[in-house]
Amino acid sequence: MNPVIEQQVKDFRELVQKIKSYEEALGVMYWDLRTGAPKKGMEARSEVIGVLSTEMFKLSTSNEMGEYVAALSEPEAYAQLDEMNQKIVQECKKEYEKSKKIPAKMYQEYVVLTTQAENVWEEAREADDFEMFKPYLEKVVAYNQQFIDLWGAKETRYDTLLDMYEPGLTVAKLDEVFGEVRARTVPLVAAIAASQDKPDMSCLEQKFDIDKQREISLFLLEQMGYDFDAGRLDVSVHPFATGLNPGDVRITTRYDEKDLPNSLFSSLHEGGHALYEQNISKDLIGTPLCTGTSMGIHESQSRFWENMIGRSRLFWNRYYKDVQRIFPGQLDVSADAFYRAMNRSEASFIRTESDELTYNLHIIIRYEIEKMLFNEGLSVADLPAVWNAKYEEYLGITPPSDSLGVLQDVHWGGGGFGYFPSYSLGNMYAAQMMHTMRQEMPELDSYIEQGRLAPIKEWLTDKVYQYGKSQTPGEIIQRITGEELNPTYLIEYLENKFKEVYNLQ
Repeated sequence: MNPVIEQQVKDFRELVQKIKSYEEALGVMYWDLRTGAPKKGMEARSEVIGVLSTEMFKLSTSNEMGEYVAALSEPEAYAQLDEMNQKIVQECKKEYEKSKKIPAKMYQEYVVLTTQAENVWEEAREADDFEMFKPYLEKVVAYNQQFIDLWGAKETRYDTLLDMYEPGLTVAKLDEVFGEVRARTVPLVAAIAASQDKPDMSCLEQKFDIDKQREISLFLLEQMGYDFDAGRLDVSVHPFATGLNPGDVRITTRYDEKDLPNSLFSSLHEGGHALYEQNISKDLIGTPLCTGTSMGIHESQSRFWENMIGRSRLFWNRYYKDVQRIFPGQLDVSADAFYRAMNRSEASFIRTESDELTYNLHIIIRYEIEKMLFNEGLSVADLPAVWNAKYEEYLGITPPSDSLGVLQDVHWGGGGFGYFPSYSLGNMYAAQMMHTMRQEMPELDSYIEQGRLAPIKEWLTDKVYQYGKSQTPGEIIQRITGEELNPTYLIEYLENKFKEVYNLQ
């Protein structure tokens, strides 16, 4: 390598490392804010987060960064870089060009606003008061509209937001994919609602000690391969995972003594996110590639462990006895009865507590509302009414309160518009990967039933985790399965599973 270019790469990587250091510090602050920071300190903490975020933003949009990405993108220089440095340059150039269009002062105001909005959302949800949250959400939406203007709208304004979470995804593609899922899901949901052979839920309709719920969560996380020397489990209102670096990936869950499945599946879900982050190649540490490649692929891993593994009959054939051991005398039904109860399907208000089958309808509702906000001019004031109308249309139920309706998710307070479709994309990617895994690992079912989950984690590390963000979502799913995203695998998986659970023909 040319000595001049070699020095440029060294200096460029030092700047990238500095930005990642700010990012890690901010990650710890956000985690602390969501897991028990004193309420009276939240306003000041929001300001601190705003200042540090702005410093990080300034570094990523500095003239220095601009000069590095311009110089190292020149064909002669670029050709001398190894593959990893080429990908780092590509990623930094993409972020630089996008972020450079946002004034630093505007960015700082937005970070402070969204941090405050998330805190107010928590209070508003508790108080069941949308009016408390509305002025903050109006500002968050207005800022995002300004960002779209600065970045330049793609085919639709909402396409611009989608691309942030799933590069290359469009409204046209989502309408097609969601249309297929909806067309096959709605009749099945109706058949289940009419079924006379429903699971007996009585085994779950009791109180489960929260300390023991934590015990079973810790046990199952350990079984799936979550490394507690590189992470920890805490409690938050909305479960989440924070990947600071592969050696420090923290997760949260929530406990309700009247809802055992909620904590179990939240823990497995966030554990799936964490396995991804903990097993990224150490070569990528300190670079923008040391994270998941997209929200859809990230969700594929949480959904894979929560649903494909954790909600399966094979899984509970093995682990039901451990639940019985930890809750002695409380569960005297068969493993089959417990499995069916854990997989009941019925219309419900809360997305995070919904069953595997109806879950995608919750996502489609949010997707359609977000499209209305950014493409059709829907006002924030009208959100509760539109939300309730769509729940009645798709699920046949009307939320009795805003806490059970439009206030249930933290995402909009944090500005996460375009994020929700990732959850359903994750379901599709997971089902497609599971189909390939079955072909390549004939022993898969016996591994799950024996509790031998390590080979599954190793397969996913080899196929997905190690690459971090060095491959695109499209490259990953094409390489693993030999085809692009295909919703058929998810649809067939859901049909086969729920027809069996409900003994439908």
